[in-house]
Amino acid sequence: MSNEIADQSDPTSTSTFATAEHFAFVAARSPQAQEALETLEGLYPSKSPADADVIIALGGDGFMLQTIHKFMAGGKPIYGMNRGSVGFMMNPFSTDNLFDRIRRAESARLHPLRMAAHLESGPRVELHAMNEVSIFRQTRQAAKLRIHVDGIVRLEEMICDGALVATPAGSTAYNLSAHGPILPLDAGVLALTPISVFRPRRWRGALIPRSSTVRIEVLESEKRPVSAVADSTEVRDVTEVEVSEDREIAVEVLFEAGQSLSERNLAEQFSL
Repeated sequence: MSNEIADQSDPTSTSTFATAEHFAFVAARSPQAQEALETLEGLYPSKSPADADVIIALGGDGFMLQTIHKFMAGGKPIYGMNRGSVGFMMNPFSTDNLFDRIRRAESARLHPLRMAAHLESGPRVELHAMNEVSIFRQTRQAAKLRIHVDGIVRLEEMICDGALVATPAGSTAYNLSAHGPILPLDAGVLALTPISVFRPRRWRGALIPRSSTVRIEVLESEKRPVSAVADSTEVRDVTEVEVSEDREIAVEVLFEAGQSLSERNLAEQFSL
């Protein structure tokens, strides 16, 4: 059986997990995840993440994001099993036939966003985000932002609680809660979504090419301080944030056969 690779740049790529023989198990700290870890390590031989063919993450979506960030540079496929709450990025938990399920899994090859945040105090901080980069007001006063796309000012001034840039994989997360669109994995675009926009009242966001660089300039930053968040890592008192897709990094996430991330994103558009 062929493996589905949801890579927008190279949909015919192949991966190596079909011959996976060695697993590394990592788990969230919750009792449910730790119990699953103990059970699986008793059933299957395990190795360190550096020596394994596939990393098995046990927890919820938050832990899956942590695992992706921790092992992003290693290039190992990651297969999540839900021992948390939501589990959109996770597979159902089962101790049975793990080798067979991994070998038949469908894969999504995901590229993170690179965030470069310039701080009021001078430094520049670079972080990666698999779901979204978000800009938030820090105080009771609304943020005032100017939006640039590929060096062109597209929105001279926006008064809002914030804004975010979401990947297709992350478009069903905070982006959806902020009334942004769900993006198919192969759409070739990112979502630029305002958060509680006050002016201009009718602007509801934009779809931008995945090759674009978004620069969000913070206006009146001393009076209206703003923070920037890459997934769950926050930096405060930013004056400017640049966001672009990092094509040099690819993370391979595995899903049960017939339950690909592309299918999940599509199904989410019809959920009530």
